[in-house]
Amino acid sequence: MKILVVGGGGREHAIIKSLKKSPRVTEIFAAPGNGGIAADAVCTGIGAKDLDGITAFAKENAIDFAVVAPDDPLVLGAVDRLEAVGIPCFGPNKAAAILEGSKVFSKDLMKKYGIPTAQYEVFDDMEKALQYLKTAPIPTVVKADGLALGKGVTVAETREQAVEAVRACMEDKVFGESGSHIVIEEFLTGPEVSVLSFTDGNVVVPMVSSMDHKRVGDGDVGPNTGGMGTVAPNPYYTAEIAKRCMEEIFLPTMHAMNAEGRTFKGCLYFGLMLTPNGPKVIEYNCRFGDPETQVVLPLLESDLLTIMEATAKGTLAQTEVKFADKHACCVVLASNGYPKKYETGFPITIPDDLDAEVFVAGAKLEDGVLKTSGGRVLGVTATGDTLREAIDKAYAQAARVTFDNAYCRKDIGARALKAQNG
Repeated sequence: MKILVVGGGGREHAIIKSLKKSPRVTEIFAAPGNGGIAADAVCTGIGAKDLDGITAFAKENAIDFAVVAPDDPLVLGAVDRLEAVGIPCFGPNKAAAILEGSKVFSKDLMKKYGIPTAQYEVFDDMEKALQYLKTAPIPTVVKADGLALGKGVTVAETREQAVEAVRACMEDKVFGESGSHIVIEEFLTGPEVSVLSFTDGNVVVPMVSSMDHKRVGDGDVGPNTGGMGTVAPNPYYTAEIAKRCMEEIFLPTMHAMNAEGRTFKGCLYFGLMLTPNGPKVIEYNCRFGDPETQVVLPLLESDLLTIMEATAKGTLAQTEVKFADKHACCVVLASNGYPKKYETGFPITIPDDLDAEVFVAGAKLEDGVLKTSGGRVLGVTATGDTLREAIDKAYAQAARVTFDNAYCRKDIGARALKAQNG
């Protein structure tokens, strides 16, 4: 089968490497792909948001199945466009992708169907928002309604920070039209858990839970990034909590979307906070998370293509989804200075005998040489029978991958180990 994967980051590289294991896959194309993905797929260079280009390429090349991985093309309706020309897809259609495309929609959906989440207010008038902040509990969270490259959320520790965040969204338009509507919600406390799940609109099949490390510095300090590393499974996510999440959050979300005429098929990501009052939804994503995918898929023992096809066909209940009873750790190597100012263009050396998976995010090929081209350059993922083993192995192997100006956090998994050891 000929497969097209839309996207060009570490998440897409992880998806492509997992799909390559399927005996039915003969060729994989990436749109656009990147310098590292080029070792595992044919990179087309077509932009992920170029729906005309993607659709034309898929038709001309007789693509059998497409995987739309990033949020932007999903929210723009890439799945609808591909399915309209007869190409089956993994991923939600435009109507369902609004679950991530609009924070206002998702918060209102949760309120309407009684799905536990933070208390919130919605504003499209800046003066009213500023007035509300005069008496709102602090800390508080300010969210731009639309997609903002994962940067549209501000946790305001002071009233001044909250005011600044509102003005940045609504007055300065730092997120463009995404910030015309905003959500101001209560600040929740507790361990965070990411749960990716397969759903075909009939059943929800959760994958292994994971723990992301969003801030750039050790000890969770500094600005938020796209994610500096992950571990799986998340020790805070017990069997008891998993059962509760299925009953109170996962199934109710699937049923709510069905009731709204927006049946969700694909990967539904639940960003959860395990509060003193039980698990609550912080956010939904309409796709595989990045870098959570880089620790979850290496633990998948079943055939990813078969699962994705079942998700599209609505036959997930009859399909095996099995994960190894192991642990995984992903250490992200970034360009020093990320997520602010950083230099790129440095050659990357990856040893042939590396005892880990490398998922490339920000790199390009120049005259056959792989060079850094982004903030998050690559992720090194190792698995082990214990969390400690997976972490130690990931760091030992990551130390063997070199490029000038490289930076990584030294404490990926430390919080998980602490939780696991009580």
